[in-house]
Amino acid sequence: MKAKILIAIAALAAAPAIGFCQDVNKLIKQDDVERVIKTLSADDMQGRGTFTPGIEKAAKFIESEFKAAGLKPMAGAPGYRQTFSQTRITPVNPKVIFDGTAVPDDKVTIMTGSAFNWKSDSTVSVVQLTDEKTYRKQLGEAMRSGKNLVVIFDTSMADLFKRVRDRATKGSISSGRQSKPVVYVLGTPAPKAFEASCEVKSEELPLSNVVGIIPGKTKPDEYVVFGGHYDHLGILKPMEGDSIANGADDDASGTTAVITLAKYYKQLNNNARTLVFVAFTAEEIGGFGSQYFSKQLDPDKVVTLFNIEMIGKPAKFGENSAFITGFERSDFGTILQKNLEGTAFKFYPDPYPEQNLFYRSDNATLAALGVPAHTISTDQIPTDKFYHTVKDEYATLDVNNITATIRAIALSSRSIVAGKDTPTRIPKLAK
Repeated sequence: MKAKILIAIAALAAAPAIGFCQDVNKLIKQDDVERVIKTLSADDMQGRGTFTPGIEKAAKFIESEFKAAGLKPMAGAPGYRQTFSQTRITPVNPKVIFDGTAVPDDKVTIMTGSAFNWKSDSTVSVVQLTDEKTYRKQLGEAMRSGKNLVVIFDTSMADLFKRVRDRATKGSISSGRQSKPVVYVLGTPAPKAFEASCEVKSEELPLSNVVGIIPGKTKPDEYVVFGGHYDHLGILKPMEGDSIANGADDDASGTTAVITLAKYYKQLNNNARTLVFVAFTAEEIGGFGSQYFSKQLDPDKVVTLFNIEMIGKPAKFGENSAFITGFERSDFGTILQKNLEGTAFKFYPDPYPEQNLFYRSDNATLAALGVPAHTISTDQIPTDKFYHTVKDEYATLDVNNITATIRAIALSSRSIVAGKDTPTRIPKLAK
C-alpha cells in the first residue's frame, strides 16, 4: 500500500502545476503529520471528551501549533480560544417499569432536558425498532408525531443501543428549545402498561473552539474556512481492558489536516482571501462549536468551508481518493477536481446518501446559512468497525492516506484561496 501512495505522490509532482506540487510535497511532511495525530490521539488526551481535562489538553496543544505556525487570532480576540458556555443537562435516577417489572439499568437509557414521570396514556407512544438500516427514518417519523416516546431496540441492535447509551449518559447541551424526552430500552417486548421517570442535573460549563487566521492579501473580507472537530467521546465502558475512545480517525485525522494546512498556507503566504483555521468543539454532542462559530462572522462573507472528517483510511474508491458530502449542492467539488488535473487523486460524490452525512458534521450550520460548506472524508462508515469505539486508535490509521489526502486538499483549494474561483452558494434552509 505504501508503495502505491508514493507513486501517487510522484504523480502529483509530475502534474502541470509543477511548482504547486513541489511545494505541497516539500511543505507537507508526513513525519509532522504523524507527530500531530499521534499527540492528539494519545492516551493522555483521555479521548478528548467534552468538558474533560483531556479536551483542555488538546486545545492547548492546538493553540501551540497555531502559534508556532504564526497564525493570528480572529479580529478582536485576545487569543486563539473562542470560548462560550452551555448548559449541560444530565439524566439522573432513570427508572423504567414494564408490566410491573423494573427494566434492568443496563437495558435503559434516557435523553431528556427536563425531569418527568410518565404512566401509560395517550401522550406516550411506544415504538419498536427492528432494522438498523431503517431506524433513522422510523424514529424521525415517531419524533415528528409530537408524542413522548418509549423506543424499544431489538436485541440485534445492541451495538446501536450502546452508542446511544454512551452518548446519553454524558448528558446533553440545552439548546433553549424544549425537546420531548425519549426513553430507550433494549431487547424487551412491548409492554401493556409501563411507568418511566427521570430527574436531571443542570450545569453551566465552558466550551472552546480554537481558531487562527492568515489575513488575506487582496480580499481580506472574503473568508475561506478549514475546519475539523477536535472533541471525541472520552472514556467509555471498558472493552478488552481499554476504556479510552482515542478518536484517532474521528476526528484527530481531520484536526491534523487543519493544523497541517495552516502551516502550509502560512509558509506560502500568498493567499488573496483570509484563511480561517478552526478546531471545532462539541461536535459529538450536537455540533455546538460550529453553531457558535457561525455566529462570529458574516456567513455571506464566507466563500466556503472545507470541513475535514475522518481521512484515516482509504476510501471505498481505492487509494488517492476521497468523497465530498453534498457534492451536487454546489460546484465546490468540480472546482477542487479541476485543480487536481494531471494528478492521481480524485474526489467523488458521497457514496453513502442513506447516512445523511451532509447534515451530520460541522459543515451543516454554515451550509444552512447558504455557505457552500462541505465535508471531505475517506471513511467507509457503514463498515467501519472502529467508529465510536475504543479501537479507534493510531495503530488503525494509514498515515500515507492521511498525508496524500491533506496534500490533495492543499492543491485542490488553491484557486479558491487565490480568489480566482468562488463556489456557488447553497440555498439557505428556511427557519
